[in-house]
Amino acid sequence: MINPERKTEHTIVRPTGFTSTLSSMDVARPDVAKKKRKKRIITIAAIALGVIVATFALSRLKPAVPTVDRSTVWIDTVKRGPMVRQVRGLGTLVPVEFRWLPATTEASVEKILIWPGTKVAAGDVILELTSPELEQSAQEAASKAKGAEAELATERATLQRELLDQESKTTAAHSAFEQAKMERQTNDQLAKNGLVADLVYKTSKIKEEECQKSDEIEQKRLAFSHDSIEPQLASKQAAVDQANQLAKLKLDQVDGLHVKAGMDGVLQALPVQIGQRVKVGDNLARVADPTKLKAQVKIAETQAKDIQIDQKAEIDTRNGVVNGHVIRVDPAVEQGTVTVDVAIDGELPKGARPDLSVDGTIELERLNDVIYVGRPAFGQENNTVGIFKLVGNSNEAVRTPVKLGKSSVNTIEILNGLQPGDQVILSDTSAWDSHDRIRLN
Repeated sequence: MINPERKTEHTIVRPTGFTSTLSSMDVARPDVAKKKRKKRIITIAAIALGVIVATFALSRLKPAVPTVDRSTVWIDTVKRGPMVRQVRGLGTLVPVEFRWLPATTEASVEKILIWPGTKVAAGDVILELTSPELEQSAQEAASKAKGAEAELATERATLQRELLDQESKTTAAHSAFEQAKMERQTNDQLAKNGLVADLVYKTSKIKEEECQKSDEIEQKRLAFSHDSIEPQLASKQAAVDQANQLAKLKLDQVDGLHVKAGMDGVLQALPVQIGQRVKVGDNLARVADPTKLKAQVKIAETQAKDIQIDQKAEIDTRNGVVNGHVIRVDPAVEQGTVTVDVAIDGELPKGARPDLSVDGTIELERLNDVIYVGRPAFGQENNTVGIFKLVGNSNEAVRTPVKLGKSSVNTIEILNGLQPGDQVILSDTSAWDSHDRIRLN
């Protein structure tokens, strides 16, 4: 009988050469995996931090300093002292005295007697026009003037005759009054002595009164006739004056067909040709005095605000420089410029003639003690601009904010940012706007 509590022992039979490997199996070590994971996180964080630091460092790096050839830039030294403010412009010489000769009527150019460039006197005929219509109209106007004068003479004679007739009537009425008066006085004496009938006496008194009234009326008529002569003749005289003026106008127009210079000088322009039809007001010729010239200078509108009458000026004719002064400033702006007239004070250089191109420089004011430098190629007066200033004796220049003041043709006032002795670049530096420092070779 088998004892149930007895355990049966089983023997494991292994083949020959089999060796147990239980002693070499991997043992789970969770702390090692944790360390590896932590190491990887630290490495990634370090790499990311390095990238950030490198990016920040690169962003803080200044751009490379550009190199500029010194011979290609304009360098000037800041100075202190007096500065003359000037403005400059181009212009032409024009005559002070000239005259355009206009056509006074419609006509045709028949003959040209004098050509441009010729000296002329006031009475010289430059060209001749023709207008048959005008000549006929002038003859009709002259005939009407003579007719009006004849009517005036006839009216004057008629009025004089009527005046004489009235004087005769007045004389007769006064004579009748005197006779009636004498008759009444005689009857007065006779009536006192009872030698005249009462009816006759009364009749003489009535006749005297009647003749007296007639005399007074005729005297008034005479005065009226005398006073009315001038008013009646005035209307006729007005018609005569009007006809004479019209005839004179037509005669002047006919005389104007012979176009005269009107002044001593030189014939400058003749913008017509033979056979050309001209209208009233068309310019036929221009005569000018070449010995009296002035300069008309065009100044930029931004620089003309300080120009005043009598300011000094210099005019360069390319054959000499003459002094002058401002006599007129055009109130209007044309194509961005203001026209300034400059009178010539001295003698004109040789070769000076109308329409000659000149350079005009006008002196605005003199600043006694200011800091100034050559005018840069950029920036306007009363503005703040960045100018490259040379650093000591090095070959580098740094951009410096400079406040500019009043400007002149070639110089400009420095209000702040530079000191006397500083050297600055005045050339156009817009190519280096992205740089605050440049290097000069």
